[in-house]
Amino acid sequence: MAIIYGVFSASNLITPSVVAVVGPQLSMFASGLFYSMYIAVFIQPFTWSFYTASVFIGIAAAVLWTAQGNCLTINSDEHTIGRNSGIFWALLQSSLFFGNLYIYFAWQGKTQISEGDRRTVFIALTVISLVGTVLFFLIRKPDSENILGEDESSDDQDVEVNEPAQNNMTKAVDAFKKSLKLCVTKEMLLLSITTAYTGLELTFFSGVYGTCIGAVNTFGTEEKSLIGLSGIFIGIGEILGGSLFGLLSKNNRFGRNPVVLLGILVHFVAFYLIFLNMPADAPIAPLEGTDSSAYIKPSKEVAIFCSLLLGLGDSCFNTQLGSRGCSLTARAVYTETVTFLHKSLLKIK
Repeated sequence: MAIIYGVFSASNLITPSVVAVVGPQLSMFASGLFYSMYIAVFIQPFTWSFYTASVFIGIAAAVLWTAQGNCLTINSDEHTIGRNSGIFWALLQSSLFFGNLYIYFAWQGKTQISEGDRRTVFIALTVISLVGTVLFFLIRKPDSENILGEDESSDDQDVEVNEPAQNNMTKAVDAFKKSLKLCVTKEMLLLSITTAYTGLELTFFSGVYGTCIGAVNTFGTEEKSLIGLSGIFIGIGEILGGSLFGLLSKNNRFGRNPVVLLGILVHFVAFYLIFLNMPADAPIAPLEGTDSSAYIKPSKEVAIFCSLLLGLGDSCFNTQLGSRGCSLTARAVYTETVTFLHKSLLKIK
């Protein structure tokens, strides 16, 4: 995880240039292939292949998320970006529901996970990932008027003939400069604080919390299948939040702040209940698990309820961060485009 997110963070500096040259659709396809490769590594894992694939998926993740953000932006406007971000997040997190639903039923009653069980899961996931990667080619390409508006699109056609052809290196350098300018704006710097928090809580519920649930012997023979059930309820919380806030964003007169505040409250309750319910040695328990208790007797119902709260709170943050970040990007692109058109028309006159 440290390798993936370290490379991911560093790669984000160059990914706008890559997407500008290659285009969002092809960028998503190429990144998807590396995701499939990373999943396939777990069919027969080796230390060297695992770490090497972690480096490649860190680069691919940066390209994929940048391309997806670009694709979401150019297919949205100021009025639809909130709705589209919510729908995107709900669709993205639906994988948590279906994948973990299989794990819950397939691993129910098992205290050890065999090699056959592991291979079955990761072969299926690799095939699904490859199919999903191919489906990137079905994403529509927006018309110019969807991005600029009807008034500007006609002017753009007049200027397009007179615009000098930019080579790929110029596009890459321009995209890099624009991304740096956007990163140091006041709003982006303020958003980075909340974004950093979402990274911490993502690491917790995607890796630590499932490990804790699977290590509590008090849960009996269901402890391993509860990992899948926990993932299902995290997914339900994510889908519920994404769908709800996506549908309500159009009629939300109070803005994004109440949704973010709701996320803070939901996560506060979730983390406090986890603190009371989970033994302190659960994250570092040996293979045999732990028989310790926390401040209350570990409860399966409380553990799964906390999973739902973790997913719901995460969707509160990410739907609003996604729509706000894309809105800022779209506004910056729109302003630069209009300025360019104005200067070009003056030259023509």
